[in-house]
Amino acid sequence: MCTAFCITFFFFTLLFSLFSLLIFVLRLKVGCNCEICQVYITSTWTKEFDNLCDWFTHLLQKSATGTIHIHVLGNTITANPKNVEHILKTRFENYPKGEPFAAILGDFLGKGIFNVDGDSWKFQRKIASLELGRTSIRRHAFDIVNSEIQSRLLPLLSSVSAEQRVLDLQDVFRRLSFDNICKFSFGLDPGCLELSLPVSEFAEAFDLASQLSAQRALASSPLIWKLKRALNLGTEKRLKQAIKMVDVLAQEMINQRRDKCFSDSNGLLSRFMGTINDDKYLRDIVVSFLLAGRDTVAAGLTSFFWLLSQHPEVESAIRDELERVMGSSDDHQQMASFDQLRDMHYLHAALYESLRLFPPIQFDSKFALEDDILPDCTLVRKGTRVTYHPYAMGRMERVWGSDCLQYKPERWLKQGRYVPENLFKYPVFQAGKRVCLGKEMALVEMKSVVLAIISRFNIRVLSPNQAPRFAPGLTANVRGGLPVLVQQNRKIHAY
Repeated sequence: MCTAFCITFFFFTLLFSLFSLLIFVLRLKVGCNCEICQVYITSTWTKEFDNLCDWFTHLLQKSATGTIHIHVLGNTITANPKNVEHILKTRFENYPKGEPFAAILGDFLGKGIFNVDGDSWKFQRKIASLELGRTSIRRHAFDIVNSEIQSRLLPLLSSVSAEQRVLDLQDVFRRLSFDNICKFSFGLDPGCLELSLPVSEFAEAFDLASQLSAQRALASSPLIWKLKRALNLGTEKRLKQAIKMVDVLAQEMINQRRDKCFSDSNGLLSRFMGTINDDKYLRDIVVSFLLAGRDTVAAGLTSFFWLLSQHPEVESAIRDELERVMGSSDDHQQMASFDQLRDMHYLHAALYESLRLFPPIQFDSKFALEDDILPDCTLVRKGTRVTYHPYAMGRMERVWGSDCLQYKPERWLKQGRYVPENLFKYPVFQAGKRVCLGKEMALVEMKSVVLAIISRFNIRVLSPNQAPRFAPGLTANVRGGLPVLVQQNRKIHAY
């Protein structure tokens, strides 16, 4: 036994030493000595920028074409709207998600809609489109959101206000959107936003799996995370444990839905269960729609309230519009109707402007099937990762003008009415064939939450002048959350 232990220990030590040497070599020489790649490898960009996305933005702003190359990642990154249209529309078939991307997120997302191409993607999108496209379903989602707001969000904020304690608003939005997407898509209520703010093992495991999966894409070589996975070391060991927890709880969701006679129920999961018998495939679908319906909405609301803390004039304008559309009322239970939300053009513009500067999905990548040339004359070789960067695009003067860094809802309005922009200039909800199916429902949820809060409370961000620092992840989650003080404002009429 002693001999076996020594042999095992020797081989483990040898493998770990080889792994450490590999990392050392890759960080020193990864086949490119250009300035950008060396800055990336050594992480010296952190001396000037808090976020990697801000460094990429800086490089894209300096580029004559709005396109850069990170050779060490095999990645061409663009903030050029013409290139975006080429990738997402003109040559759509040449830019699938691709096998490298599927490998990075495969353990977490599996064969879910955001990680597949071809027939599997078409099938899932068709089912989701049929479900989400119905007006009755959208109104059903609206009712779920309003119920969650009235029964949980408002009582929580009132309690926090009375106790005068600090609240992490990002955490609240993540709980709110998690409850909403589970009720809507799966017919189940996890109760994350109950007054006690209970710990959710599923939500925590989901967050960790998302964060660690995203970190794989930042590795200077896929060999690094693949070797760590093979040896079950470090972040890959933690990712494996987190995914195991996600798998168990996702299966519980599927079983509960099946026990409740899914064929007679509304919801995306019921639709899919009517045609799919593979529980692993259903698990992948559950995880993908949770990612879409929870993290993106929460990220969008978090950045919106951070911006609002710096722009009280926007908050006042939203309240003025609310009073024009709804009229004055002392009834704190009254909620804006689905149709009344459509009449609030300034609110719509304020949200779109916030998403322009802080898109929940900061970048999206594809892989070229064949050699290609982008409209800005950038040569793309077969197998190259091609990334369009909505976060950077919102900060490009050549795209949005000299005031691109300013938060100005008015840029979306003409004579008081919202006017949309070209989707390839504003790919926050993607564009082309992969445009977001849940866009309208997400916006309705965000509008409902914003109106419910600012019509009853004043939100005071504790550090409004500190720009958001983002944690690694598939969506733009703020590191440290958004600590706020909540003050009930009885002078403001509720809608």
